[in-house]
Amino acid sequence: MSGTFGGRSGRQGKLSQWLRGRRPKEAADDGGREALLLAAAGAGLPLAPAAHPAPGYGCSCDRVGCPTPARHPVSFAWQTQSTTDRAQVERWARHQPEANFITATGMVHDVLDVPLEAGRQALERLLAEGVEVGPVAESDDGRMLFFTLTRGTPEDEDEWWPCELDCHPETMAEHPGLRWHCRGSYVLVPPARLPGDDQGVRWVRGPEHPLPEPLTLLEALTDACARHAGDGSPHMDPAWPLRH
Repeated sequence: MSGTFGGRSGRQGKLSQWLRGRRPKEAADDGGREALLLAAAGAGLPLAPAAHPAPGYGCSCDRVGCPTPARHPVSFAWQTQSTTDRAQVERWARHQPEANFITATGMVHDVLDVPLEAGRQALERLLAEGVEVGPVAESDDGRMLFFTLTRGTPEDEDEWWPCELDCHPETMAEHPGLRWHCRGSYVLVPPARLPGDDQGVRWVRGPEHPLPEPLTLLEALTDACARHAGDGSPHMDPAWPLRH
């Protein structure tokens, strides 16, 4: 293949071009919102309803000045509410046609959450190396989400860090820009809408891809995040919220 993109040739260049060309409307047209949600639930991702955008970059919740508009569950009981039950997801999707959905992490899956450009670089590297990459989503607020098997409950708790620590300054040097969503956290599941015109969260690789072990992706992701940090990218803000 002779096509080039960004100074690279062949499949890598075309992959990079494809990643940059996906838009929210394309993902939404790939079978519809309900079908995509049911596919996520069918893949084992536990879902619960979330808020959606309101006029003026606001949120559908009744919280004045919501700090995470359209990015949080609607119920404080979201951890117990989250389900993969097809009938329940269908009811939610049909009765709440504007709702976003979150998926609770740390049950079946975790999510490695990185700056968008770092994630694109890492994904290109991983696929070029033949690594089995699972579902991947990207968000127009500047993040890329790599869905993996959950880390579970290791015997040695010091072996891992909880998701709360990913935003603390002392962890940023070792894993710059990386947030590991595990027990007690959640992410928006595609298709989701964010405040602003045509802003959303969409699949780059859908939930039909098997969940990989997180450690198989971690080196590529941390390397890409370190390079991204060195570039002084504006997407390195460590204050991006994990919870509502």
